[in-house]
Amino acid sequence: MQRFDVILTGGGLVGLTLAIALSRHGLTVAVVDPADPGAVLAAGFDGRVSSIASASWKMFEALGLADRLRDKCNPIERIWVSEGLSGGALDFMPDPDDGALGYMVENKELRRALDAAANEEAGITRFQPDKAVSVERDQDGVRMTLGSGAKIAGSLHVAAEGRNSPTRDAAGISVARWQYPQRGLVTAINHEHHHGNTAYEIFYPDGPFALLPMLPGTRSAIVWTVPEKHGAAMLKLGEAAWLHEAKKRMGDFLGEISLAAPMSSYPLGFHRAARITDTRLALVGDAAHGIHPIAGQGVNLGYRDAAALCEVLVEGLRIGLEPGDAQLLDRYQRWRALDAMSVTVMMDGLVRLFDVPGRTASAIRRFGLSAVQKATPLKTLFMAEARGESGPRPRLLLGEAV
Repeated sequence: MQRFDVILTGGGLVGLTLAIALSRHGLTVAVVDPADPGAVLAAGFDGRVSSIASASWKMFEALGLADRLRDKCNPIERIWVSEGLSGGALDFMPDPDDGALGYMVENKELRRALDAAANEEAGITRFQPDKAVSVERDQDGVRMTLGSGAKIAGSLHVAAEGRNSPTRDAAGISVARWQYPQRGLVTAINHEHHHGNTAYEIFYPDGPFALLPMLPGTRSAIVWTVPEKHGAAMLKLGEAAWLHEAKKRMGDFLGEISLAAPMSSYPLGFHRAARITDTRLALVGDAAHGIHPIAGQGVNLGYRDAAALCEVLVEGLRIGLEPGDAQLLDRYQRWRALDAMSVTVMMDGLVRLFDVPGRTASAIRRFGLSAVQKATPLKTLFMAEARGESGPRPRLLLGEAV
């Protein structure tokens, strides 16, 4: 039976980043993931992208991942938030000396960078494609039998399996969840004019329309929230009709547009685990919480989990505690509880605020956006949240090794 410090189920964006962070700090990690690497790393742009907040990017720099991604990312140097095309607006444009607010990168390129980095880590052993068929967790540790027949053991099981985490469910951890009556349409467009490294979030009564700047400067990703009842019909529209509907929401400021990727859609929901630890178990990323993509904070919330858990485990080892020690898991739970709660509640509140129909509600929102635009302290607060720099940050999110 192979033994590891940590057994991590789920080798996605958050899980593999955590594995790399732990290995860089001297821990041995088994990564178990059912996905076929060939399919996950396949060539071709599928329209799926991630917004990496500046704090998460600092972690990438500390782990050596930023160098692998630097020429594949488009900086976000400005965020424009508005109520429709002619309503009140917030214009977030930081001082150039403060650096970009974040970076847009194709998920495919992010997965490739993580895959290459993980394969170079002596402390990481990957079981992929493979999955756990039996798991035992008790005060003595974690023992796992995989579908391949491999038997592995560790001090701590970390679940990074996504929003439908079987490990979370098997642990009996209750989850607060609800579905929004909306779907997210995802694709990308080529456009005539340069996007100016600006991310646009344009709110409408039936949902926000986001334009996210990509490389080259004449391409942007689209995350378009539509009512659930219209989702299937929107996907069936021909390209010309779809682009016509998109232009009605984004206006003409980017010039002529054309589709640059296939269109896909997914239901939008919220979920939050009642707790993120159990005996010899920690949850990270979507296994712990999932939010509306209204501000692109989902994956960054997961990176905050990863950075905090890494710091807790590494500091615990330095004083002689093993990774699965209950004291360390309690510290992780307390550290992440308030931050995760505040972000998830704020994002849900924004969704509901902009979902209220009627001219009066629209007028109030426009007034509020204009008021915040003039209030420097409030703008600074919102900008810190967009950067992922609110609350007590783990050292990795400051760009420092633990």
